[in-house]
Amino acid sequence: MAKDKKDAIRIAINAGIDMSMDPYSVEFCILLKELVNEGKVPMSRIDDAVRRILRAKYRLGLFEKPNTGGKGFEKFGCDEFAKASLLAAEESEVLLKNDGILPLAKGKKILLTGPNANQMRCLNGGWSYTWQGSRAEHLSEKYNTIYEALCNKYGKENIILEQGVTYNEDGAYYDENEPQIGKAVAAAAQADIIIAAIGENSYTETPGNLTDLWLSENQRNLVKELAKTGKTIILVLNEGRPRLIADIEPLAKAVVDILIPGNYGADALANLLAGDANFSGKMPYTYPREINSLNTYDYKVSEEVGTMEGAYNYDAKVSLQWPFGFGLSYTTYEYSNLKVDKAQFTDDDVLKVTVDVKNTGAKAGKEAVLLYSSDLVASVVPDNKRLRDFTKIELLPGEVKTVTFELPAKSLAFVGADGKWTLEEGDFVLKVGDQTVNAACTQTKVWDTPNI
Repeated sequence: MAKDKKDAIRIAINAGIDMSMDPYSVEFCILLKELVNEGKVPMSRIDDAVRRILRAKYRLGLFEKPNTGGKGFEKFGCDEFAKASLLAAEESEVLLKNDGILPLAKGKKILLTGPNANQMRCLNGGWSYTWQGSRAEHLSEKYNTIYEALCNKYGKENIILEQGVTYNEDGAYYDENEPQIGKAVAAAAQADIIIAAIGENSYTETPGNLTDLWLSENQRNLVKELAKTGKTIILVLNEGRPRLIADIEPLAKAVVDILIPGNYGADALANLLAGDANFSGKMPYTYPREINSLNTYDYKVSEEVGTMEGAYNYDAKVSLQWPFGFGLSYTTYEYSNLKVDKAQFTDDDVLKVTVDVKNTGAKAGKEAVLLYSSDLVASVVPDNKRLRDFTKIELLPGEVKTVTFELPAKSLAFVGADGKWTLEEGDFVLKVGDQTVNAACTQTKVWDTPNI
């Protein structure tokens, strides 16, 4: 489409691209200025791009609390920040399955296996210590791998490390050494519990591309062979994207997804497994069960099974391993009394949504409360649902708290077929937990420019 880089910049900026993120060249700036001076990119487009960028920074609070240096950075690496990092990891790691094995009592012999069991680079991912995250071990010696964290928590004498599968650190992120699965199976004879730390080595950008979402065959075979020992298996997923595990998930009594949790991620995992901290993380993406079922949580209602007789439509119950927003805890929560203060509204209104949340279990915990909306009928096929707001609250056993959301009605708008933001007259459903409430927009409003 473009005859040269300058022409490509013209096309991109006029199409709505707001920023160049190339850290290695200032040529973009020079060429864009030339295009503006030549009248090929209107100044109004520059104003629009700057407005969007400033709006994002304003919403992030960067004007009130700049984080680009200066005051506060003398604390870098301090104990206060370390505690915050540990807490962030504890609150983001997700309990996906628990057949009563967790919390894991002390005093048991644990076989720790899998390629992610003793590697810091896996916890930090790419764009961390180095571009691809490689060669990070000597830069993060003061932090704990999963093996080290479990030794600290359960006693080194109770942890048997036999990885069975390891990464080839001199190859691509997906390269693995010749598996030693037999050694891991033999070591399982000495253990009461097996923790399999599986997933991916660190990666980013094009070197991290993949053509197959299945977890590596070596790792899946490791779990399958260990399952034959009859020992209880806990899967720990350490990965930045969902690698398919439908064939080994049924073999595990518990599954924890720690994502890419950072330097304190292993310590957080140990605290959570032992019950010294409680799980409160929720899945930030939809985890597919099948390789060709990669729908997101906000899929179109026209894609649902049953909307068209005989069509091959999306069936979330079959296609999902775990849905967006899913996450278990060591306690349970009950939602009730979902209310909205306006049964009818216009674009100028702010809807006040309240819901009661009760800790119905025996352990204190934190619950992420998620507010969704569904537009039932629209001129453009609406999403099944959209996450509109969320918060996290802490509850003691038996405690009830009322959560309040303030939802601007204009945030329910969508981009119409004419490219304009549109809030249409019609019915909406608001959902929190298992509770729903209806509200209706009484008039249509269209904006030429986004003001949401």
